[in-house]
This record gives sequence, structure tokens and C-alpha cells, in this order.
Amino acid sequence: MTKEKIEEIRQDFPILEEKIYNKPLIYFDNGATTQKPRCVVEKIEFSYYHQNSNIHRGVHYLSQKATEAHEAARSKVARFLGASKREEIIFTRGTTEAINLVAFSFGEAFCKAGDEVIISVMEHHSNIVPWQMLCERKGMTLRVIPMNEKGELKLDVLQTLMNERTKIISVTHVSNVLGTINPVKEIIRMAHEKNIPVLIDGAQAVPHIHVDVQDLDADFYVFSGHKIYAPTGIGVLYGKEKWLNAIPPYQGGGEMIQTVTFEKTTYNELPFKFEAGTPDYIGSAALAQALEYVEGIGIQNIAEYEHELTKYAELRLKEIEGMRFFGTSNEKSAVVSFLVGNIHPYDIGMLLDKLGIAVRTGHHCAQPLSDALGIPGTVRASFAFYNTKEEIDLFIEALKRVVMMLN
Repeated sequence: MTKEKIEEIRQDFPILEEKIYNKPLIYFDNGATTQKPRCVVEKIEFSYYHQNSNIHRGVHYLSQKATEAHEAARSKVARFLGASKREEIIFTRGTTEAINLVAFSFGEAFCKAGDEVIISVMEHHSNIVPWQMLCERKGMTLRVIPMNEKGELKLDVLQTLMNERTKIISVTHVSNVLGTINPVKEIIRMAHEKNIPVLIDGAQAVPHIHVDVQDLDADFYVFSGHKIYAPTGIGVLYGKEKWLNAIPPYQGGGEMIQTVTFEKTTYNELPFKFEAGTPDYIGSAALAQALEYVEGIGIQNIAEYEHELTKYAELRLKEIEGMRFFGTSNEKSAVVSFLVGNIHPYDIGMLLDKLGIAVRTGHHCAQPLSDALGIPGTVRASFAFYNTKEEIDLFIEALKRVVMMLN
């Protein structure tokens, strides 16, 4: 993308004009959450001011308009992910709830004592704890795919971990710490040879690379709206129809039922079976607007530009003595995690903040990965398409100053 195009895009994000401690904001914490374009915030305002009413249950005009917007958003997400049917899209509160839904419902239907679940060493806590809870509940075992020194999963070890007791594999598409883009299509192919379903955590993938769930042949795929320029509190579970029909509901209440008597309840059809209660229909409409915004820029354009930014940042960071990178895979997303000598990441992050630069520090909700690396955490700079090389230059100068102070 041209410099002019990036400047045009930046005008859509008013927060980028903010001053932090009288310094221009440089926002390199996009892996935690992205900023929101004006059109998404305006969509929220429009929805509340012009078509706010509970959906699916009303015959009046406002309810019908809100229902239409919510279901149009479902269709939008289905197209964005390449799902074969809109009914395979379940709205959740985010990636975390989506994984919990599958871990609970799939576990209830298909898992028993002695069974096994496989995850990887680089998972976010959201893709560890729900499976640990399932294992504790059912008397199962959690297996972990290790990685090499570059931060790439060892697929040869995965081959040995899979057996007749393996009920499901759940892995991240892109590591939120290392930036590694995992070969999930190959993982799914390997698993399906043994009739093992696979869930893919796409929270860090969907904002940065093209995702087609049918091409991947994923059984389940999840992501959060707030990481792709939509509001917080809205997320997506894609599931193949055969699996969604085969597993029980995660929660009970309104909307997910067909009939209720005191003797028995029958459940609604897909996708409503998994959407108990009033959904975030404002959030779903805003999510659809965010996806439309991303499509307007072009996901391939985004991927190429963010790759360029990441490579440039890595090149400039190498100028700093004592620089240590974590995650050096050839297939990487827009994340750079590092330490400088033995300086604690928190100290670096705190001083960078005083210079107007937002980075993330710590274990990034992937504590087992930090333990495997033998470090307390990292400084993580994560990029989006509204970031610039000029911002990276300012970041490098600030970091050099911080390192000199701390040394």
C-alpha cells in the first residue's frame, strides 16, 4: 500500500491523533486489541439510535430491522470465512467463550475417562484452561505438541501423540507471542487421516491473513471481533454442521429452544441452538461493518503491508545491542517479541509508555510458553495496517534511549 493510502486509512481512526504524556500515540499493541475505525463506531451509534429492539421475537418494525441486521451479519461472517452455510456461524462473546463452548459441549457428547486432548506449547490460556477443565471433569489426559528453537511446531511429534484415545486437537493458527503462522491445513490433514476433529484458534490470524475454513477443512474455527477492528464482546464460532448437530447446547435459556414444558425441553435448530438469551445484535452489526472495512482495504494488501512493517521492525531492532528475538519462523504474522539483555520487559514497557509508545509486556496469557523458553515474558510489538515505518523509527529511537537508561 502507498504512503498516501496509509495516511488516508489513519484518518479513519481518531484515536491515533491522541497525545500520551504530550507525545503522539504510537500504538503497537494490536495483538491485544485493535483500534476501531470511525465507520464501526458510527454503526454502533446508528444501531442504537435507529433500530434498537430485541431480535427474533417481535412482529414490529424495529425488531424486524434489528433481526435483519443481525442475520445479515451472520451471512457476512460466513462469506468472510468461506463457510458453506450461514447456519454454521455461531455468535459468541469472543474466542474464549467459543473455545469453552466446544470444550464443554464436545466433551459432553464424545469424551470419557482415559481419552486425550492435544494442544500445543504455544497456546493462549484461552486454548489451554478449557481443555484442562474438560480433562479434570472427565478424567482425561492433555497432550502437548512441542516446538523447535525457531518457534515452529514439531509435526513429527504430533504424529506420535495421536492415537485411538485422541478425541480432539486444538491449536492456534497464529501464535500471539511468537507470531508463528502454524501449518494448520497440514495439521488438520494429519488429524483427519485418523478421524480426529480439529479446532483452530484464529484470534490472531483473521485480522492479518486470508482464512477459508473449507479450504482448511477445519471442524471448528474461532475468532474475536475486537482483534479485527470490531467492538469487544462479540466473537464467532464456526463449526461444521455435522458437529454442531451432534453436540448438546452449551447454555440454556431463551432463543435456543423450540418447546419448553416442565417435563421436557426440545432445542432449536442451528444456529440458535447455541445462542441462549439476547445476543449482542449491536455488536454483530458492528462486526459486519468491520469485516466490510477490512475487505475494502483487501486482506492480501493488509498481509503484504504488515509483513513489510514486521521485517522493517526486526531489521531496525537488530541495531540494539543485546537484542534477543523470540519467534523466528519463516512464516510469521505481524508480531515481534523480544528482550534486551537481562532487562525486565516490564521496565522497558513502562518507560516506552512515558514516551507515548504502547507495547505489551509479560507472558501475554501464554505462561507455559514463557516457561518453555525460560524467560519471565517478552516485550511485544504487534502491528496493524494503520501503523507506519516512521512510527517504527520513533519506536527504535525511544527504545535505544530506554535501554541506555536501564543499563
